[in-house]
Amino acid sequence: MILPVRSDTSFRSGDGTCAAWLYRPGTDDGGRRPAVVLAHGLGGTRQMRLAAYAERFSAAGYVCLVLDHRHFGASSGEPRQLLSVRRQLEDWRAAIAHVRGLEGVDPDRVVAWGTSFGGGHALTLAAEDRRLAAAIAQCPFTDGVASALAVPPLTSVRLTAVALRDRAGALAGRPPVYRPAAGEPGRTAFMTAHDALPGMTALGRGADDFDNRLTARSALDVLRYAPGRRASRIGCPLFVALCEPDTVAPSARARRQVSRAPRVEVRTYPVGHFAIYLGEAFEAAMADYLDFLARHVPVR
Repeated sequence: MILPVRSDTSFRSGDGTCAAWLYRPGTDDGGRRPAVVLAHGLGGTRQMRLAAYAERFSAAGYVCLVLDHRHFGASSGEPRQLLSVRRQLEDWRAAIAHVRGLEGVDPDRVVAWGTSFGGGHALTLAAEDRRLAAAIAQCPFTDGVASALAVPPLTSVRLTAVALRDRAGALAGRPPVYRPAAGEPGRTAFMTAHDALPGMTALGRGADDFDNRLTARSALDVLRYAPGRRASRIGCPLFVALCEPDTVAPSARARRQVSRAPRVEVRTYPVGHFAIYLGEAFEAAMADYLDFLARHVPVR
């Protein structure tokens, strides 16, 4: 097997720049190849296991662009660790446009691949961009209210109170207030399930940009976001990988919502939200993704 070639790149998005990795297959047949755009979830960066996915896709013949959202990783944006749904969707649109303009890429065969909160973005982009060839959503965040109900009520109340204080402080020009993206049960954090902190820590192991914080005001964006409600408008082939049990993105609600997509394939993996990135679960899901793409967006 000829290994794919990875290079550092960047592209403009809104008022800033997104850092990214560009993967190209190790052989060049002179034709235009399909491409996959990949991005992470809540507080995640490309260094947190996304290389493993891009390497497999690229080895199969796909060009891959793996991005950091603005305010995260090596991308621009202040304050750091700010999750803005509006700005992250701008980043995805900019990434897709950037890939479509690359030499050697077929602009009509671009795939959106997202995981967790990024899986929700993949659903949103697939619903609005009729030119996408396909989309893959791994353990996707589909409904902010459903995810909030999965958190103990007292934790939700505390986090919302801090979020409102942080939003007010931002308007007054004060420094951001941070809370852990993943914390132990009982902590005031975005994710407090028993597997959240160990899972995030495992994904961040070896990533020199791992920062287990989010601006507290980010919680207000998370609560309002419901990408699963757009599923009925997704016209392209869609693959959804659900985890069961999923302590972060409830799979029952996600299944009901994504089942409204006309061309959806849903597969459930018997692991938790963070386990699908590693080991046998990763291998099983990756094989399914490659099979899905071979059927719907084949490398010619």
